[in-house]
Amino acid sequence: MFGEACYAIQGAVFEVYREMGCGFLESVYQECLEREFRRQKIPFIAQQILELFYKGDRLVQVYKPDFVCYEKIIVELKAVTSIGREHEAQVFNYLKASKFHLGLIVNFGHYPKATVKRIIL
Repeated sequence: MFGEACYAIQGAVFEVYREMGCGFLESVYQECLEREFRRQKIPFIAQQILELFYKGDRLVQVYKPDFVCYEKIIVELKAVTSIGREHEAQVFNYLKASKFHLGLIVNFGHYPKATVKRIIL
């Protein structure tokens, strides 16, 4: 169900890392990955708003994951030494809010290569 989509997303991630390397801000990787998704014809929406609800009432607060790819996969970018539990919790909450089942945490801050961690709901 997600195999080919994940493979394509990871290919785009590794292409961006191959070109840019480690050490940039998340915003730089966001822009680069957006361009690479377009080049590879990977469907995505950047910063899609996910509405939140409390007991059926819509909240003012919203979530904005870095990307939603293929209308079903959350892709959250980081540029940190290592992925922490707070990053995993963030993506887990995005999944709950979106009702999607797969999130990818992409870390461009890891040397010698980018890492991709799957979060499944």
